[in-house]
Amino acid sequence: MVLAEKLLFAITGLIGKLSLQLLPFILLTILLLWQLKRMWGAPLASKNPFSLEFIRDPQPLVMEKDKREAVLKDGFSSKKIPTELDAIVIGSGIGGLTTAALMAKSGKKVLVLEQHDQAGGCCHTFIEKGFEFDVGIHYIGNIAGTSMNRVFIDQLTDGQLDWVPLDEIFDTVVIGDVDHSPRIVPIAGTGPENFKKKLIEIFPKEEKGITDFFALLKKARKSMAGFVLMKTLPLWLAKFAIRTGLVNIFTDFFKYSGKSVKEVIDELLKDDDLKAVLAYNFGDYGTCPKDAPFIMQSTLLNHFINGAYYPKGGASEIAFHIIPVIRRSGGSVLVRAPVTNILTNELGRAIGVRVHKGGAYFDIKAPLVISDAGLYNTYERLLPADLQKQPEIQRSLSYVTHGPGAMTVFVGLDATKEELGVKAQNFWVYTSNDFDTIFEDYVNLSASEAGTTDIPLLFISFPSTKDPTWEDRFPGKTTCAIVTLANYEWFSEWDGARVGKRGDDYEDIKNRIGERMWKQTIKLFPQIADHRVYFEVGSPVTNNYYIGSPRGEIYGLDHDKGRFSPEAAALLRAKTPVPGLLLTGQDLFTCGFSGAMFGGLLAASEALNRNCFFDLMKITGQLKTQEAKKMS
Repeated sequence: MVLAEKLLFAITGLIGKLSLQLLPFILLTILLLWQLKRMWGAPLASKNPFSLEFIRDPQPLVMEKDKREAVLKDGFSSKKIPTELDAIVIGSGIGGLTTAALMAKSGKKVLVLEQHDQAGGCCHTFIEKGFEFDVGIHYIGNIAGTSMNRVFIDQLTDGQLDWVPLDEIFDTVVIGDVDHSPRIVPIAGTGPENFKKKLIEIFPKEEKGITDFFALLKKARKSMAGFVLMKTLPLWLAKFAIRTGLVNIFTDFFKYSGKSVKEVIDELLKDDDLKAVLAYNFGDYGTCPKDAPFIMQSTLLNHFINGAYYPKGGASEIAFHIIPVIRRSGGSVLVRAPVTNILTNELGRAIGVRVHKGGAYFDIKAPLVISDAGLYNTYERLLPADLQKQPEIQRSLSYVTHGPGAMTVFVGLDATKEELGVKAQNFWVYTSNDFDTIFEDYVNLSASEAGTTDIPLLFISFPSTKDPTWEDRFPGKTTCAIVTLANYEWFSEWDGARVGKRGDDYEDIKNRIGERMWKQTIKLFPQIADHRVYFEVGSPVTNNYYIGSPRGEIYGLDHDKGRFSPEAAALLRAKTPVPGLLLTGQDLFTCGFSGAMFGGLLAASEALNRNCFFDLMKITGQLKTQEAKKMS
């Protein structure tokens, strides 16, 4: 394929002189030839991992501790390693579990290795002092009916994961000083027309700009297919489409990714509060409006436009119901199994992994290694040094940067949600409508200054209110989660230090910021102030320790414009320059549960040698047809 790439680039200049009307036909011809090669020249694809037969009614919630730990906390030992593996997956986040489950449904035997003591990555939960806390799943969109997200998750869990909606008003935006009449705007998940209508009621002078903005949201949503195509075309063909400009003929995606959120909003609107409302949840991917591509914000708004949902029984239900699918084909998900190296042979092919356990090292071999450890961990830590220097790997890294660090405050309250008057809603609290300035000023503070003034961005949620099983499992209690972004440099000197062994200076910085976050929260919810019985602060170093994020980031790579350029979209793909090594997870697609899940779909497509996107679209269409027939 290298020769084909060189030949195509050599004639790029000639093609560039042709009429633009002819270019699509050239691309279609190349695509046809590629498809013919796949049909007759490639090995037969694997079994379709999607089937209507997999779905069954959800069974009662499993609450017994020993039964849950047997699934979620199956500790590594050499005796538990399955024989004749088809693949090894590094990391049990939703990306890794998705890839493993789809391969298992296609009959493959997969071993998933997790360095933490519980499977699930950011989908796991922990229990302390009689309270259960989720660490990363606060709400998920696009779950209603037979949406593609819902069909996908049902396939991964055999339909065993149940979902419950948050309140109709699932987000509330609070802008300004809480003590002095802040601007409060409710966000309801009742569809784009109702959202648009509500904004026009609040900001009547901006009716045209709001109308134009929602028209742009619709166009941006349709352009997402172009993003997927650039990751699934052969790399040489994707490069060819970029070099010739064909990519901008068959998709508008990169038109929307090339402009920042701030640029687009400033062009359409004048009211600063309205601009803030339309960018309010940028904290869900962590990149400020001046740097984030419009396509990322539009994707997020479209994702929640019809409401938000939470897994019944808590976030740990996700991994709990995916792992049995992996086991069914002879695979395993083993925890406390830190992978230190990706093993390669003399030809530079990945042939397995090395696990460090109890002072000993275990080499595990498989024909395919799939990393859910993130781009930086995989390319800069796990690969041998000589392979890290490969030009294509360095080129991939040149388009991306680390995402921002994050902090979470976990609070246990000794009263019910009814007694406290809190609901299944989230609150986004900002000290000003100038998001870019307040956040930049905040992250540029020194470690000694951090937490001495108000935190400019807070996400406040009461996770226990979202789960209808909570009261049965933890009666008389409520949890509160407060999240913000943070500068990793404030904590970097304690990188690698053990939990509880980081010293007083670390605790002072961490708790100072955490207490400031709590102080701001009880201004908005004064009724919870006297009910705090558990309080713990997680810093970027905490994220580094538990989920292996290099700089304490929870969203992986930064979601800036560079990451969503045509070149980066083509290079950040499942297939790596190292034969036998694939990537999965949120660094392939976008951050969050759904983004990582679709990253897992990309990796499964490559591993199974079939277009699993088409498979998912097909079964979603079948279910929509069935639903329509029932309704008629």
